[in-house]
Amino acid sequence: MYVLELSFDGNPERLAHRPAHRELVSGLKERGVVAMAGPYADESGALLVFDVATEEEFEALVAADPYYRAPGVTIAAKREWNPIFR
Repeated sequence: MYVLELSFDGNPERLAHRPAHRELVSGLKERGVVAMAGPYADESGALLVFDVATEEEFEALVAADPYYRAPGVTIAAKREWNPIFR
């Protein structure tokens, strides 16, 4: 599994990109590729957990979503994660 942490700087331009991003993530959730995703309660960023086997798969998914390059969105962390409980 891999974790993607996003940081938002308050730029409202990111909101124009959000509907397409959420549709993409919803499709990945349906396919079992995204285990969970969502914004922090204070809207300062978001966390997504990808259930993929390789870093290459993870990086390809991140590269395929323009939201991660939208104004106001910064990738704060990309990490492999080994959950003990699922």
